[in-house]
Amino acid sequence: MTTDLPLTIDSSLLAALRQDLVAAKYTVESVAELLGPMADAAMHREQQVPALLVTERSDAPTLVLLRLFTLGQPVRTDGLGRVLPRLGIDGAVQLGLVESMLIDGVEHVRPLVDLRPYAAVDDVGAMRWWLASDLGELATGRALHANHVLGAGGASLTLAAITMREPVGRTLDIGTGCGIQALHAARHSREVVATDLSQRALNFASFNAELNDVHNISFRHGSMLDPVRGEVFDLVVSNPPFVITPRQSDAIPDYEYRDGGRAGDSLVEELVTGIADVMAPGGAAQLLMNWEHHRGEPWQERIGRWLDTTPLNAWVVQREILDPAEYAETWLRDGGITAERESGQWQAGYEAYLRDFAARGVTAVGMGMVLLHHPAASKEVARPAWRRLDEHPGTVAQPLGPVFAAGLRMQEFLSSAGDEQIAALRCVVAVDVTEERYYRPGQADPAVVMLRQGGGFQHSVHVSSAVAAVVGASDGELTVGQLLSAVASLTDQDAAALAAEVFPAIRGLLADGLLTIDR
Repeated sequence: MTTDLPLTIDSSLLAALRQDLVAAKYTVESVAELLGPMADAAMHREQQVPALLVTERSDAPTLVLLRLFTLGQPVRTDGLGRVLPRLGIDGAVQLGLVESMLIDGVEHVRPLVDLRPYAAVDDVGAMRWWLASDLGELATGRALHANHVLGAGGASLTLAAITMREPVGRTLDIGTGCGIQALHAARHSREVVATDLSQRALNFASFNAELNDVHNISFRHGSMLDPVRGEVFDLVVSNPPFVITPRQSDAIPDYEYRDGGRAGDSLVEELVTGIADVMAPGGAAQLLMNWEHHRGEPWQERIGRWLDTTPLNAWVVQREILDPAEYAETWLRDGGITAERESGQWQAGYEAYLRDFAARGVTAVGMGMVLLHHPAASKEVARPAWRRLDEHPGTVAQPLGPVFAAGLRMQEFLSSAGDEQIAALRCVVAVDVTEERYYRPGQADPAVVMLRQGGGFQHSVHVSSAVAAVVGASDGELTVGQLLSAVASLTDQDAAALAAEVFPAIRGLLADGLLTIDR
């Protein structure tokens, strides 16, 4: 295990490095262009051989940096010196990026960290950064050490894409890791506080903030909510150490970046039930979580009991379900433990997972995203105004941040709206919604009418002909009540009975974003 803080944070040296990286065109776009589609696609599959062949004889600055800091290969000292003229080799050594070595009597440097470009687009705009983290399995060819600091992995990218990006005063990033969520939040927050139990992670996160010239983030050491007790925030984001890990096995290291040191899913339960204490009235929290499915108990009931202890509104979306064996395989492999390379450790770890789950009656593990909202009233609210616990295993169109923001506003409205208010709405069909009709041969009326959403959660909703008629005429000119009366008159149906059918469907379509309100 590595214990020392790996990086030196020196403002002048990091400014020089930043200038060199810009001059070298060390960007996501440049890397993809110079690698070519085959090698670039292989890199995304964690296969380095095509990229090694492309970079082995290239002196292009972008590829020299890629070969060193992502592929983990030594490069000639003089070659790196030409790529980093402002920082220089001595500066790179001082920062903790590289160390010198001899290969066949020729001076080389080898990487001590991963340093790669990052690019994304959200509601605030486009961003291009560089992120330092520990060298991954792609570079080292071995399992990760227990206090490994992960870069921008799949979960990090998902959380960044689902986070609402509306301007806020204070944002809290719990378990910041390399700092990617804090960097995103810094663009739409007056102040960001980033916490982590790992001093090593805070070292990387501080380095990345300074490298990218971001100065409205403060970093605090501590577990979960401990570093910010007594404070409140307008937005809380967290990709917490949610991975469920057997506590009685030495075969699986306690990876700091993913393992909260608790039995089962008790860490995420603690976070859900306690997070209201650091949320300002009207504030929101967005989290990624894993939760257990217990025999004989729907997952919604289990999560619902956690939520019952809080004053928070909640929107939980279960995106994936893994059985115990799939879960064990996923997280053993995530730590770089393979059946081929560490067969004994793999076997022992696999057995430990299955025994641990069996002891608690766990039949599966749900994986998903959570939006919590603190009502704008006082914290003494007796019950939340609304709650959604959805299952959505299908595809989605990222980013979902705007979808969650719009959905939050709509749920706030729907939670207090009576039928009279629904009837008075002037609705408009969302621009990404299409209608499909299916007919049986020889029939004049459709047997099935489907409304399909092209963006966001890409919902497909089966609606009745009456609902389809109201939706089809929803262009903002007439109210829902007026459209309902017209449909009742045209079809010779009782308006009250039709309302009992149509109003709940309109509520659902508004909640899912297939209909919007014309204001």
